[in-house]
Amino acid sequence: VRAEGARPSGDAAVDEAYAHLGSTYKLFWNVYKRHSIDAHGLPLIGTVHYGEDYENAFWNGAQMVFGDGDGEIFNRFTIAVDIIGHELTHGVIDTEAALLYQGQSGALNESLCDVFGALVKQYSLGQTARQADWLVGQGLFTEKVRARALRSMSEPGTAYDDPVLGKDPQPAHMRDYVDTPRDNGGVHINSGIPNRAFYLAATALNGNAWQGAGQVWYDTLCDKRLRHDAGFKDFAGLTIQIAGEKHDAAVRRAIDDAWKAVGVLP
Repeated sequence: VRAEGARPSGDAAVDEAYAHLGSTYKLFWNVYKRHSIDAHGLPLIGTVHYGEDYENAFWNGAQMVFGDGDGEIFNRFTIAVDIIGHELTHGVIDTEAALLYQGQSGALNESLCDVFGALVKQYSLGQTARQADWLVGQGLFTEKVRARALRSMSEPGTAYDDPVLGKDPQPAHMRDYVDTPRDNGGVHINSGIPNRAFYLAATALNGNAWQGAGQVWYDTLCDKRLRHDAGFKDFAGLTIQIAGEKHDAAVRRAIDDAWKAVGVLP
């Protein structure tokens, strides 16, 4: 419907998808010099109005796919730039680390997508770490739902509390880690722990989260030392190591403190 450089189509979903795919490309190119999600200029394609009242958006390995939501619980899934950043980051992870989508490595996979989704949003709005709301998927829920967003990176477990949806199940600390066979071992639940660690590191450093903490997270994702079955402690240790290798003591200290604050490191 809308090719690169074409004028707005007048279809809200088309034009939001176009803008947000562009915002995601800009973050990865302008900040990390990454040419699209595969680092080789893969065209970013999106299909909108998928299915009927479809309540999700996903990366299928070749393109983005967006549902329109049911209008009762969910609005259209093109509405939130960080959701598009999140889903496209799955493609970056597939290219770089191929983190297993199970247990802690799966929760890291989900957390990294939230991190870069949040960074896409902050970069597009020109926000510092302390100006940002750190909410993921704000605007996705309709006004009928008692919710602020899908997830909160600053306060995992507080994004929603609704009679139909229930309460946000995300833990913010390792003492509350959820052992469950559901959701591939709780990948969307336990991702709250590394999410909060990133939030703490980024806000401790202030400035722009895509620099400092964001650069360390990106370098860690692309580092050959990151195993595909890495747990939280493995990832945390590597972020501290990379911060020490490439950044100043303040960055390393902020990241070390953040992982300790969520109980991943002693």
